[in-house]
Amino acid sequence: MKKITAFLCTGILALGLLLTGCGEDKTAEETGEETAQREELQRVTLNEVAHSIFYAPQYVAIEEGYFVEEGIKLELVTGFGADKVMASVLSGESDIGFMGSESSIYAYQQGANDPVINFAQLTQRAGNFVVAREEMPDFQWTDLIGRDVLGGRKSGMPEMVFEYILKQKGIDPDKDLNIDRSIDFGSTAAAFAGGQGEFSIEFEPSATALEQEGAGYVVASCGVESGYVPYTAYSAKKSYIEKNPEIIQGFVNALQRGMDYVNTHTPEEIARIIQPQFEENDLETITTIVERYQEQDTWKENLIFQEESFELLQDILDSAGELEERVPYEELVDVSYAEKAVEK
Repeated sequence: MKKITAFLCTGILALGLLLTGCGEDKTAEETGEETAQREELQRVTLNEVAHSIFYAPQYVAIEEGYFVEEGIKLELVTGFGADKVMASVLSGESDIGFMGSESSIYAYQQGANDPVINFAQLTQRAGNFVVAREEMPDFQWTDLIGRDVLGGRKSGMPEMVFEYILKQKGIDPDKDLNIDRSIDFGSTAAAFAGGQGEFSIEFEPSATALEQEGAGYVVASCGVESGYVPYTAYSAKKSYIEKNPEIIQGFVNALQRGMDYVNTHTPEEIARIIQPQFEENDLETITTIVERYQEQDTWKENLIFQEESFELLQDILDSAGELEERVPYEELVDVSYAEKAVEK
């Protein structure tokens, strides 16, 4: 009886090993197919100016696999400043840059042989907030007069929009308050938490993080006060666009789907999708930030960079003393890809 039992056990073990081997072969075959599919994807390096919930449509497109469905393997890196993103694009280190389109104007004014062209606009409101050291439920912009403010890097979009708002309120940025323009906007939150400044101009999630730490309080939205501003856009060298029109079209198609999602879903739904991009924040925090941006009408319905938006941008640059001469819209903007994405 013991021999029979041992024989049966041995047979069962052998059968199990046989079946396991078949399973491994099948898995290897499937893995090979998946690897081949991944190798067929076009690698695209996207350099973003900051990693912020402000750019929710982009992260929805990533997490939902829209770029992969368009044949793109997206490699996302964060440049921490438009100047650094532009340098990466101009050097060829990055294929596409995501930043304020003022950088493309600066590069053009400096005589770039291969101009950087804006082909898609993502946000239509400023994404930064005024953060104070104390709660100020009755905050007025005149409360900034005579105070020390961390504004962000000089000639950067956050700082210029902030100063544009001040001028609209009849406040002189140079005479009526003390603005520190020496700190990159990605580092202002840490500087503020460390004791610098009485107010700071902050993006999310930094603004909410300062609130949670008890180090600051959001008292005003630059996005609400500035009106519709072409705050961030996607751009690439003209030569790259001309050489890779299918990649650019697929990239824009994926973004448009991300834009459609955020404009048709609740903050809770959006937050759940993009949470893997912001593991340091809990779902409740992400939802709060998404709701704040959604309420101020941050995201466009489409990615078309309109001429009037480009002209408004140049008005802001001119007001900041950063515009040598106005640049023709058609020189630095190509809306053909965004228009096709809407039609799709």
